[in-house]
Amino acid sequence: MSSEFASLEFLDLQFDIGDCDAFLNCIVRQAGADEFAYVVTPNVDHMVQLHGKGDAAQSLWPAYRQAFLTICDSRILTHLARLSGLDLPAVPGSDLTARLLERQEVAGMHLHIVGGTQELLSDLERQFPKVRWTQFEPPANVLRNQAAQEAIVKSVVAERADVTLFAFGAPQSEIVCHRILTAGGARGIALCIGASLEFVTGKKQRAPLIWQKLSLEWMFRLLTEPRRLWRRYLVVGPRIFRIWKRWHKTATQG
Repeated sequence: MSSEFASLEFLDLQFDIGDCDAFLNCIVRQAGADEFAYVVTPNVDHMVQLHGKGDAAQSLWPAYRQAFLTICDSRILTHLARLSGLDLPAVPGSDLTARLLERQEVAGMHLHIVGGTQELLSDLERQFPKVRWTQFEPPANVLRNQAAQEAIVKSVVAERADVTLFAFGAPQSEIVCHRILTAGGARGIALCIGASLEFVTGKKQRAPLIWQKLSLEWMFRLLTEPRRLWRRYLVVGPRIFRIWKRWHKTATQG
C-alpha cells in the first residue's frame, strides 16, 4: 500500500482513498522509479473471487494485499460500503487508463503491453505516437500455465518499461504482478487493466455516461457481450450481496 493515501478496510481488503487525479500523479511518479510496483482495481467479480472457497481463493489475497495501490473500480461496491456507513469512492479502471494515456508526462515514456493483439498495438501506436510501445503476447491459459507466467515475468523484467499494462483479466494479471514483484529485477509501475485499452481504442464501446452514473455499466456490458459475460453478471456477481451481508454482520458485531 502507498503511504500517500488514507485507506479504508472493506470486505477484508484495504482500499486506497483518493480521486483520479491524485492516483494518476502517484502512478506517474512511480513510473520513474527503479523498483517495481503494481496497481489493482478490485470490482465485484474480483471480490467474489477473493471470497471464494478453497486454496485457489486464498492464494489470491497476497497479490491484492501487496499491491502499491488498491483502487475501487466498482460503483456497486461503493453503494454496499455506504450501507455499512463507509465512504468508498469508485475510480473506474477504464477512466484511470484513458486519462493516464492523455497525460503530458506519458509522452516519451516506454509503455509495455502484456496481452492484447497486434491490431490493438497498431491502434495505440497511431493514437499515441509519442509513446514508445512494446508488447508481449503470452501463451494461452495464463492462470494455470506456470510456464506462461514465467514467460511474462521475464518479458517485464527484460523490458524495464516505465508503465506495464496487463491487458487481460483477473486474477491472472494480479497473480503475475505479484510474481514479478517477488522475482525482482523489474522497475516502474504496472496496471491490471482488463479490457480498458479496447475502450480507449474504440474496439469496444463503453457504457454511456448516464448508464455509468446510474451504476448500470455492468448491464450495458452484458447487453453488448451476452455470451461472454452472462455468467459473470447473472450468476457470479450476485454473490457479492451474500459476501457483503456476512462481512457487515461480523463488522457490526465486532
